Amino acid sequence: MNKKADDIILNLIDVYKKYGNEKIFEKFNMSLKKNSINAILGPSGTGKTTLLNIISGIEDIDSGEVIYNGNNISYIFQEDRLIPWLSVYDNIAFVLKSKYSKKNIKNIVDKYLKLVKLQNHKDKYPRELSGGMKRRVAIARAFAYESDLLLMDEPFKGLDMELKKDIIDEFLNIWSYDRRTVVLVTHDIKEAKYMTDKIYFLEKNN
Repeated sequence: MNKKADDIILNLIDVYKKYGNEKIFEKFNMSLKKNSINAILGPSGTGKTTLLNIISGIEDIDSGEVIYNGNNISYIFQEDRLIPWLSVYDNIAFVLKSKYSKKNIKNIVDKYLKLVKLQNHKDKYPRELSGGMKRRVAIARAFAYESDLLLMDEPFKGLDMELKKDIIDEFLNIWSYDRRTVVLVTHDIKEAKYMTDKIYFLEKNN
């Protein structure tokens, strides 16, 4: 087997996508290497979130191919999407319940709570958390869920600069040994340069 092909976890080939009469992607191609962090930048309306939804299977394409050579996909959405009636601990444990024993779940959740510095807040509910703490829970939950690809849609949007840097550094610390492939949608070029190996710029009718 071609070694170069073995390094590719995701291939989008001649992807065509439209909403009504509006073309979002036309003959769009992209290849992502394993163990890489990739940024997607571009103005509003260029299909950044749509691209993540196509990769994850949330949205279908009109033609072309999406070839994913991995297991499972994690997704951090723009919105917090924490379950309001579950504690921080249970929000993370929720994605693990179908796969692990109670003891293993506790070990995994405790590990990621410690990494995002929320071990002392595990019994709190989403309404009791700041915006930054909610982001940390979302990151912990995404990493706790075993996958080969992590999609992130503006995960640090709305955070002040100091808090954003702290959370990004926590994320990179986890990723340094986790090493799953990441696709990050952002409007912040500095954020993209700081975090990623490769940057893709989207324009209208890519």
